[in-house]
Amino acid sequence: QVQLVESGGGLVQPGGSLRLSCAASGNSVSSYALGWYRQAPGKQRELVASIASSGSTNYADDVKGRFTISRDNAKNTVSLQMNSLKPEDTAVYLCNARWSFLTRVYEYWGQGTQVTVSS
Repeated sequence: QVQLVESGGGLVQPGGSLRLSCAASGNSVSSYALGWYRQAPGKQRELVASIASSGSTNYADDVKGRFTISRDNAKNTVSLQMNSLKPEDTAVYLCNARWSFLTRVYEYWGQGTQVTVSS
């Protein structure tokens, strides 16, 4: 079992920055793909950014160039640096850890942290 706890959310003005962190416990996530998703009211959950165990990254088109995902396997954490924030980035941001091999899949979610971008 893996437990994920997010932190770093809050209220920020448009153009501002926030850094989200997700701490994993219960097991090492160094072999997991880690990701950040977000869900705004009335909208489906969507992938924001992901980072594979190899370190390769993937971003949603609307955050490319503004957000950066990183992982620290020694600390069992994944972070999301968010710059140039826009009101449309407002959502609950959730941390995800996923491991799969053939038909075996282990997937865990955090509880989420609220990010509000507003003046």
